[in-house]
Amino acid sequence: MPIYTSPHIEVKQTKGKGRGVFARSFIPEGTEFERVPVIVMPDAEVLGPEGSVLANYVFEWGRGTVAMALGFGSMYNHSYSANARYDDVGRQTKVYTALRDILPGEEITINYNGDENDMSPVGFEVDEEVPSQEPVSA
Repeated sequence: MPIYTSPHIEVKQTKGKGRGVFARSFIPEGTEFERVPVIVMPDAEVLGPEGSVLANYVFEWGRGTVAMALGFGSMYNHSYSANARYDDVGRQTKVYTALRDILPGEEITINYNGDENDMSPVGFEVDEEVPSQEPVSA
């Protein structure tokens, strides 16, 4: 049974990725559909030599720290052709916004580089090809 905190989104199983966040209803481009607090912690507690399960769910936050986004914030899967973005607002808050119209049932993805146009490697295996950064000639 899906769990949801917003009328717009839910977490479900997704083939090959475990769980992901999906649209429950139409989300128009530009819509802020989730705002979540984060818990900031020392990176050594999460990313230490033996690592931890949490290492797969945190964001780099600041010098020597990482942040766990609450709500569904740490459940979004990465994509180089993301349909949503996240922004850090306030002291310890992330906001998720649609980059284009998102249809009901569609998985919502973000680019974990923090900028939807940043195609650099993200430090974990990605199930999609990185789009070419070469200019297209006419």
